Amino acid sequence: MTRFERKFADLKAANRKALIPFVTAGDPSLESTVPVMHALVDAGADAIELGVPFSDPMADGPTIQRSSERALARGAGLRYVLEAVEVFRQQDDETPIVLMGYLNPVEIHGSERFAAEAVAAGVDGVLLVDLPPEEAAETRGIFSRHGLDLIALASPTTSPERMRMLCQTAQGYLYYVSFAGVTGASERLDTVAASDRLREIRKLSPVPVAAGFGIKDAASARAMAVDADGVVVGSALVALLGGATDTADAVSRAAAFLAPLRQALDA
Repeated sequence: MTRFERKFADLKAANRKALIPFVTAGDPSLESTVPVMHALVDAGADAIELGVPFSDPMADGPTIQRSSERALARGAGLRYVLEAVEVFRQQDDETPIVLMGYLNPVEIHGSERFAAEAVAAGVDGVLLVDLPPEEAAETRGIFSRHGLDLIALASPTTSPERMRMLCQTAQGYLYYVSFAGVTGASERLDTVAASDRLREIRKLSPVPVAAGFGIKDAASARAMAVDADGVVVGSALVALLGGATDTADAVSRAAAFLAPLRQALDA
């Protein structure tokens, strides 16, 4: 079984929902990334989405855009991200790790080389925001040969035909974008509408469905988890970490932020 399969099987057996935090690699500092990842797991994270800094993160709102800019200015390129995962794996070989980012760095690195190095470092899946599912077959094939899952995105505007296609090829988990827009716009989250859509998708999806975008606190996480297999929280955590003064402060902020969400999901 893959780490995803083991994790979601364990969660299902325990009647629990997955909590998946997103952090940008290299922010608030290069030194803090791995300690923050461990702190998130200790606070209840079931998997981690690690953002690969990119110069044009078009699907992200201002918070993650600025985080990515800061990380790139510190030198947090793809090599750094893979090294961070490798260091994380020295102490944690169970928590699934997803790299979330854009296609350009992967293509520049070379898809075959990237997949091999990512798996060697301990990456379980990759979510490429700007890779249309209609054009993903080649990349998915390369990744699959190396044991790397290509995580698919669905949204409120996904047509029934495209949804069936996504479900036919889904790997790891399916990421449901809760509203049309960029990350961080929590005021646009309509939990009722999202829940209706999530119930429909879960009937079709062969893999668990995690909901993201707009989830900022324990209340929104719990509301979205009712009809999802898990929730993803990003911008609110990234914003909090951005103000950290050092690694110890970043670790403390990460744990303090995530623990109430874990408690809400388990309540």
